[in-house]
This record gives sequence, C-alpha cells and structure tokens, in this order.
Amino acid sequence: MSRNKVFVTRELPAAALDRLARHCELDVWDGFLPPEYDIMLKKAHSLSGLLCLLTDRVDARLLAAAPDLKVVSNMAVGYDNIDVAAASARGIPVGNTPGVLTETTADFAFALLMAAARRIPEARQYIHAGKWQTWHPTVLSGRDIYGACLGIIGFGRIGQAVARRAAGFGMRILTHSRGNSEQSLAAGAESCDLDELLEQSDFVSLHLPLTDETRQFIGARELSLMKPTAILINTARGGVVDQAALYEALRHKAILAAALDVTDPEPIPLESPLLTLDNCLIVPHIASASVATRLKMAQMAVDNCIAGLRGEKLPTCVNTQVYSSR
Repeated sequence: MSRNKVFVTRELPAAALDRLARHCELDVWDGFLPPEYDIMLKKAHSLSGLLCLLTDRVDARLLAAAPDLKVVSNMAVGYDNIDVAAASARGIPVGNTPGVLTETTADFAFALLMAAARRIPEARQYIHAGKWQTWHPTVLSGRDIYGACLGIIGFGRIGQAVARRAAGFGMRILTHSRGNSEQSLAAGAESCDLDELLEQSDFVSLHLPLTDETRQFIGARELSLMKPTAILINTARGGVVDQAALYEALRHKAILAAALDVTDPEPIPLESPLLTLDNCLIVPHIASASVATRLKMAQMAVDNCIAGLRGEKLPTCVNTQVYSSR
C-alpha cells in the first residue's frame, strides 16, 4: 500500500517537517514565494494531505482536483484562504493554529501602538535625513499612552490579551464585539456600541476575523467618527479596513496616524499611496513572527495533518461538523 502524500507549501522548521515525514511521503515547496495556483492544482490529484499557509488559495476547484484528500491543515489562526464549506461538503476536516500566537500578536499590536504614538519610525528617519541638530521642545512630540482610552474591536483571545497589556498602562478600555459583555467586564473594560467606541478612543485596535460581514468594517463613516488625534492599529486582516478611505483620512488629518501589520492586498504594492504618508506605519505581516511562536504554529499544523491522515479528529478543527456525519 502506498504511503500518504502530503504537500507542504513552504519550508517549515526542520523539527516539524521531520516529524511529519515519519507519517507520510513529503513534498515540500522550497521556493520563497508561494507555489502558483496551477502548480497546486497539478499536485492535488495525488494528495492525501495539504499543509498550507494563509497565502495559499484552497478553493472548491482545488479541493475537487484532490479526490483522495483527507485533511487540510492551515498554519494560521485565520482560514479565509480556504473554502471551508466546500471542504465540509466533501467531509474533509480543516485545521488551524489558534491560541499559540495570542500573546505574541498582542505584544506586537501594542508595539505598533507605542511606535505610532511616540513616532518612533519618524524619529529614526529624522536622524537618517540629517535633521537632528539639537534637542528641541516641540520636535517629534507624540501622544501619551498612559491614561489614554483604547478601543478594541473584536474581543476574542487576542483582543483580551491586548486589554491586559493596556491595563498595565492605566488605560481606559472600551470594547465592541459579537461576544457577550461579561468578557469585557472580567478584563476591566467597558462594552459599548461601535460609534461610541470610535468617538471616545484615543487608539483603536482591530482584532476581527475577515468575513463577508467584516470586510471594510472600518470605512469612511467610521473613520470620520474618530478623534483627529486618534491612531488606528490593525493586526487582524487587511480587508477589514477600506484602505482608500484610510488614505484620505490620514492625508487630510481626519485621524492622526495608522499602524498596519496587514494590508489588502499583501504584499502592499509599492505604488500604494499609503506608503507615501509619514503618519502611516506599515510592516509586512509579522505580528506572530517570534521564533518560538512560529515553531509552535508549525508543530500544531503538523499535529492536525497527522491526525487527519490517521482518520482521527484534528486537535484544532474549524469544521467539526464533518465528524457528526461519519
């Protein structure tokens, strides 16, 4: 009997790949960029498992091309790159890697908040441009964080972890989420409607999944409600913000600044007008990029893949309904 074949769409930490190799025949994409969709389509017909990243499109067509597919394991918390409904219709479990990157991502969200508030990227550029001639009382003055108001939109694991960090800075914390308000109270936060949060917050941090309902959740109307001194932070998904509206808000000083770990599309085109703005800090989707966290993510993705190949329940499955029909 032939061994299960698994396609891994990027080179992962060796410890994780070595463990997976003991359970299957591995095909690991060794390019720095993601495999093109047509390449994945050609490989699909022989696959028992697919270990992919959020940059890989796994749609109904790709799934249909893989008649022997037993599992799709996504090395990410989000899974908007996968047609989960199509996988569920085939009885294919889809795994993700939740929880493990909560604290790391919360650290980074707060790092972005602080960097934008205290204008750290601008200060670095100020030196490189040869402008630092003396200490001056008004040069590069930023915004205070201690005692400010932080609005958190989306109060799941990561949003709650950000709130814990904010509490250490004596911040007033407002939340808006589909969850119940008891979580907010337990975190020492106040649950409120979206407009109230936007109007009162000095910082607004986004922690929403990308769905049809949340796409461009923050648009021109929402940005117009924010304080002209407010700063927007996004470590969720680029698609939850209308980037054209954000550009106009930043250009016309309707809000003070933005700090983005995610954009739409990714990578952001070099001709994007957002890259021309001094008050927009953009980094390349690195909120979970600590050595320890990325290794844990890879190990979780491998755990899901191995379980799927064995016909066992995935440790972290996003479509558990596939098991009730078996």
